[in-house]
Amino acid sequence: MIETSGRSDTAPVVIIGIVYYSYVRRSIVLIPFLLSFTLAGCYSGSRPPRIGTAAPTFAIQDADHKMTLDQFRGKTVVLNFWATWCPPCVEEMPSLVQLQERFHNSNVVVLGVSEDVDEDAYRKFIKQYKINFPTVDEPDHKTSNLYGTFKFPETYIIDKNGIVRRKFIGAVEWSQPEIVDYLSKL
Repeated sequence: MIETSGRSDTAPVVIIGIVYYSYVRRSIVLIPFLLSFTLAGCYSGSRPPRIGTAAPTFAIQDADHKMTLDQFRGKTVVLNFWATWCPPCVEEMPSLVQLQERFHNSNVVVLGVSEDVDEDAYRKFIKQYKINFPTVDEPDHKTSNLYGTFKFPETYIIDKNGIVRRKFIGAVEWSQPEIVDYLSKL
C-alpha cells in the first residue's frame, strides 16, 4: 500500500486513472486509423492486377534459346519466374517438370524464366533437375518487371487467347488434382 500526503490509496488510483485515461484516449485516436489502414491493405481489390487482361508479350534470348510469348499462342502457358538461389523455387521445380511431362502432348506448356545472374549456376541447375520445358535466363529481370513479379517463384497461368487467368506466389505442388483439372479445362 502506497501512502501520499497521509492518504492511502487515493493518489495512486488517481495517477493510475490518469495514466489509464491517457492510454485509452491515445488508443481511441489510433484505432480508427489503424483499422482503416489495415482494411485498405487487405482489400485493395479482389484480384491481382493482371488477372483477366492480356498477358504482356515478351521476347527473351539467352546464350542458348530465344523465347517469345507469341510463339505459344493457342496453348495454355504456365509462366514461371524462378532462380537457382531461391529455396522455394528449388522445392517447386520437380513438380513443374512432372507437370510438363503430364501435358507434353497437349496444349499446356510450362515456360521458365530464370532470374539468375550466374550463368554457370543456371546451366548446372538445368542439367541437375533435368528441366524438360523451355526456359531462358534473364539476369536483367525485364520480363519479371513487366509482369510485376516481386517474389520468387511467381507463376502466371495464361490461357490460349493470351489472357492472364491466375497468379501463384510461392512454391506450388503442380500435381495437385485441382490444378491439373484447371489446366486441362483452359
